[in-house]
Amino acid sequence: RAAARNAADTLATGGDDIDVAVAVAQAFAAPVAVHAAEEALQLHGGIGMTWEHPVHLYLKRAKADAIAYGTAGAHREALAELVDLRAP
Repeated sequence: RAAARNAADTLATGGDDIDVAVAVAQAFAAPVAVHAAEEALQLHGGIGMTWEHPVHLYLKRAKADAIAYGTAGAHREALAELVDLRAP
């Protein structure tokens, strides 16, 4: 939550490290969204994969967004380049 709030605040105020704040938030948020949707599907059991409850749609959206907006690994690589952390 702190990473997302920091990114939102940096975007709203026009801070200096907008790219860094957004990369950190995306690196944390992408796997968390997928994990939360997977756990919700497990919690709901069989009803989660039917049209009786829309939880399967949330999982599909989370996975599609993770692919569309970039994986956590891709955001971590971008963050490493932004802060000059390159492998030797």
